[in-house]
Amino acid sequence: MANPATTRSDEPLPSLVLAGVARSVSWWRLELAVAAPLVAASWWLAGSRWPLLAASPTVAVTALLVGARPVRRSFRAALAKERARRRWYRGCHAAALPVFAKRTQPQVLRARPVPAGDLLDVLVPFGTAVADLEAGRDVLAAALHARDVTVTRDPANARKARVLVARRDPLGDGQPLPWPDVDEPRLSVWEPIPVGVGEDGEMIAVNLVERNLLLGGEPGAGKSAALSLLIATAALDPDVTLWLLDGKRVELATWNGCARYTVGPDLSEALHVLRSLQIDMDRRYDELLGRRLRKVTRDSGLGLQVVVVDELAFYLNVGDRKARQEFAELLRDLVARGRAAGVIVLAATQKPSVDIIPSSLRDLFAFRWAMSCSTPAASDTILGQGWASRGYSAAEIDTGHRGVGYLLHEGGTPMRCKAYYLDDPTLDTLAQRAETVRGTHLDPALVDEAAGLPEVAG
Repeated sequence: MANPATTRSDEPLPSLVLAGVARSVSWWRLELAVAAPLVAASWWLAGSRWPLLAASPTVAVTALLVGARPVRRSFRAALAKERARRRWYRGCHAAALPVFAKRTQPQVLRARPVPAGDLLDVLVPFGTAVADLEAGRDVLAAALHARDVTVTRDPANARKARVLVARRDPLGDGQPLPWPDVDEPRLSVWEPIPVGVGEDGEMIAVNLVERNLLLGGEPGAGKSAALSLLIATAALDPDVTLWLLDGKRVELATWNGCARYTVGPDLSEALHVLRSLQIDMDRRYDELLGRRLRKVTRDSGLGLQVVVVDELAFYLNVGDRKARQEFAELLRDLVARGRAAGVIVLAATQKPSVDIIPSSLRDLFAFRWAMSCSTPAASDTILGQGWASRGYSAAEIDTGHRGVGYLLHEGGTPMRCKAYYLDDPTLDTLAQRAETVRGTHLDPALVDEAAGLPEVAG
């Protein structure tokens, strides 16, 4: 495909004319592909015995577009793609990024409209890199008259990138998004969990197996609603053992009937549970070693342990320094070593700061989800150092846009998305369904006996 790049003024006039014609053909290729046959057919019929038939090709195509809905929709989609392609080339030409100044502009391989604007698959020229395109995203956004431009490198090909040209904010309309799994009779943590919708309008799902998730944001940002999606999935999986550490006591109360043990704002009790989980993790590794297995699998019969810590700041800030340090070390050990043993940690806080979540703990979480934050530094506390300066800052999210945040997958780029929402009546319904699926209610006071864990000195 020819690419409308800049031409050199010292080229001969015939070459410039031919280049201009070639660019025009490429630029309007879809329209020419439709119009040229119609003009040719009309011209041929005009010289026949029945010149009135010259209008029949145009009438036939118009009737097809008007009367056949699938054809009309396909043609409309094709026009939208061509418009997106032309806008991209105009924007690249106007941006005049230095690295592309004397080279062909990034070539559009595929384009489609999405709720946020245009989603393009592009191929950068030889001698350049996707990083060069990402470095000029702000200039491109201005040249394209867009709200933002996001560039994500294709993990399978270093020359390819997915570019989202966002012209509007589809996530800030204030309307809650219903959870797709809300009516499922039971769920499995072994399957990807739908958690929200991205700016491209597509569903985003996370796979928690061998992963841990850190979630943070200011009060009212939608942190608890997002966390409830993951807890609901774990609760509706009867093979999962659910442990709840609730620093506020009331945030996770809905799921008490589904949990093996629930801890309130009591640091000593939380330490007892984490010690027990650490011993059980070591016991699991002994069993895996004896069975010559490298990790817990779906068919190993060991099941998954999901540990939820809501309001992490409470447990890392209350009590004496020695107890707080032990809590941090135990939690860090579960996050660092628990993956292969089937231990999944979901931690959330409404006070994201480096004194609450040290980088040594944060960096162990494969998934990090930052809702609206008060400062770029708070956003980086969740996502990782430097993301805010690269344009991925949860501090720029409107506090009124509940559930909107940046989700960082392991080794990826933060994605702006909006979480699905579960209201209180729906949460109650899901919790009751989960209790029925599990079929038993254990006395929380019998934590060691119920879990089959050894007695641990508190």
